[in-house]
Amino acid sequence: MTLIAGVDSSTQSCKVVVRDLDSGALVRVGRAPHPDGTEVDPEAWWQALGAALTEAGATQGVAALSVGGQQHGLVALDAEGRVVRPALLWNDTRSAAAAAALTQEVGAGELARRTGSVPGASFTITKLRWLREHEPALAARVAAVALPHDWLTWRLLGYGPPGESVLGPDLGALTTDRSDAAGTGYFNPVTDEYDLDLLERALGRADVVLPRVLRPHEAAGRTTAGVVVGAGCGDNAGAALGLGAGPGDVVISIGTSGTVFAVTDELSADSTGAVAGFADASGRYLPLVATLNAARVLVAAATLLDVSIEQLAELALQAEAEAGGLVLVPYFEGERTPNLPDAKASLHGLTLSSCTRENLARAAHEGMLSGLADGLDAVRAVGVRERRLLLIGGAARSRAVQTVASQVFDAPIVVPAPGEYVAAGASVQAAWALTGTLPRWPVAFDAQLEPDHHPGIRQRYRHYAAAVAAS
Repeated sequence: MTLIAGVDSSTQSCKVVVRDLDSGALVRVGRAPHPDGTEVDPEAWWQALGAALTEAGATQGVAALSVGGQQHGLVALDAEGRVVRPALLWNDTRSAAAAAALTQEVGAGELARRTGSVPGASFTITKLRWLREHEPALAARVAAVALPHDWLTWRLLGYGPPGESVLGPDLGALTTDRSDAAGTGYFNPVTDEYDLDLLERALGRADVVLPRVLRPHEAAGRTTAGVVVGAGCGDNAGAALGLGAGPGDVVISIGTSGTVFAVTDELSADSTGAVAGFADASGRYLPLVATLNAARVLVAAATLLDVSIEQLAELALQAEAEAGGLVLVPYFEGERTPNLPDAKASLHGLTLSSCTRENLARAAHEGMLSGLADGLDAVRAVGVRERRLLLIGGAARSRAVQTVASQVFDAPIVVPAPGEYVAAGASVQAAWALTGTLPRWPVAFDAQLEPDHHPGIRQRYRHYAAAVAAS
């Protein structure tokens, strides 16, 4: 049996899946946690990857692996391959002012034309601008700029700082793929080239090493043990590949962040900034909307009510749709879509009759899903036409989330069986790099939700969300 492995180095943890090359069947798994926070020493990712691989049986019998990783994170390296500062993650909003300044200087339409996206605070380009302005001494030391999956791939191939690696700090050996490069804000996913003018606007210079952009099926190299290492990919592109998503599929992922994305044959360049025009991991494009507030909305509500997530779901199912008029606008950590980095969450419609635990639990579910439904409207606005919605992520397993989703969304919904789809996509990519052929492994589905659309949920939500945005 030939085995391949896929890695998901996400915000919260590192997951490894080992699969059979011929059938795609799951053989082994491993997991290790990541530190909390919006900036993290990449060494923590490296240690977690080692622990997860060990739990998954290391690379015993594995012929190829690939790494999917959280997008946008800034991994700045000096000339010796050492990390200059803790990586600024996608959910670090301190670069919001830098994003606004870059957009004003270049123009939203021009940025969308050149990169497919108008960068918000999550994008790498804005973090480089912040570094230049707030930590100029560190910015002056930067010799190479990588993303989380780029850096992990480089380390797996044996590269790294002197004394900490077999092959040493060859910055020219850094690689990436177009799906992750498209999230930097200085890469054109149509020409597959870096835009060095934009890089210089951010960092103040363009004389730094950027990872070589590999084709979807191309290998980055081999480990010192001979294991083929695939190109790697951004997390959402990995999920799309793991799900076998194609044109007509819109994926709604409810994790630490919420994402709504589709696979398309043409780039969607949205000058409003609502939709990011990313690339996917198969050679197509991945128009994407992201929200900062997803499953953690439910965690916050459960904490407030002093119940478990499961008990919160039961409470929500005991309330009627529209939560007695109670509306939660869930901007607990600011928001990325809409671009409101300083916004706060707010609760509306409180009356003596609506103020119940059940309604509050229901409002948390409706608010979270209404924010994602706004994302669906945004990808529709750039030309995406869905035939079905695929609801994934840990929260998608909840009966309350599924019930409320059928009431909030106005399109057919299917729920894939629980799985690590980013890691699954990375394993598809590893198999592709090994054999030269894209595998077509089956994807199982747990549910097809009966439509029960309640337009009043979103009508109230839009009203209060608009008020928050205007304040």
